[in-house]
Amino acid sequence: MEFKKKVGNRRRGIYLLPNLFTTAALFAGFYAIIAGMNGHFGKAAIAIFIAMLLDGLDGRVARLTNTQSDFGAEYDSLSDMVSFGMAPSLVVYQWALSSMVEWGWQWGKVGWTAAFIYTACAAMRLARFNTQIGVADKRYFQGLPSPSAAAAVAGFVWVCQDYGINGPEVAIPALVITALAGILMVSNILYYSFKEINLRGKVPFLAILVIVLAFALASIHPPAVLFIVFMAYIVSGPMLSGVRWYRKRGKRTSPDEE
Repeated sequence: MEFKKKVGNRRRGIYLLPNLFTTAALFAGFYAIIAGMNGHFGKAAIAIFIAMLLDGLDGRVARLTNTQSDFGAEYDSLSDMVSFGMAPSLVVYQWALSSMVEWGWQWGKVGWTAAFIYTACAAMRLARFNTQIGVADKRYFQGLPSPSAAAAVAGFVWVCQDYGINGPEVAIPALVITALAGILMVSNILYYSFKEINLRGKVPFLAILVIVLAFALASIHPPAVLFIVFMAYIVSGPMLSGVRWYRKRGKRTSPDEE
């Protein structure tokens, strides 16, 4: 229920529409944790992707309807911590990393340490993002966005489940992907944000055709296609940084060569 309070002639309250999307994303993340605890890892991974879709909608809905608020921003950040910080690490730990204890107690600690690193990095990533609002270049994210990191971890779980591969069989790859996704979140690597795309503006007919083809491709085998797409996005960050470094290096060396 929306709570409103009068302060003079001013009324305070909570915008309902964008926060409904945030609540739905939070529920999807919570459901992913419960499903993972009960051994339904495929459903848990799908729930994380649903949370990611809803998380992308709440901000755009708020901007399109001019219903942005400080409460909404904080609520969205807390929801992200559950859906993209806690849920992926707990699901992948329950699915694969917890089995590493069978190799020895040292390996068991390595497993839960990787899951904790991911969770801690997600928290730091979100905190850093909140402090950079209005300051950082909106065209790029500094560090891998937490939804994309969650998509990489959940996508790996989903693909393996779809092909009948059990978590203990791929514990090491799961460990690497989880730790790497966490480290990339707190790195200084730049990732394209796609925030320059204007959904209310006109686009060429070819753009609509590309979108239709993308949906058709994703429908062929959603787990594999989504995993490949987000892994490609993860790789794009270091590649973009490499290109930027090469161009800067070229500018520094060109005067000497002349």
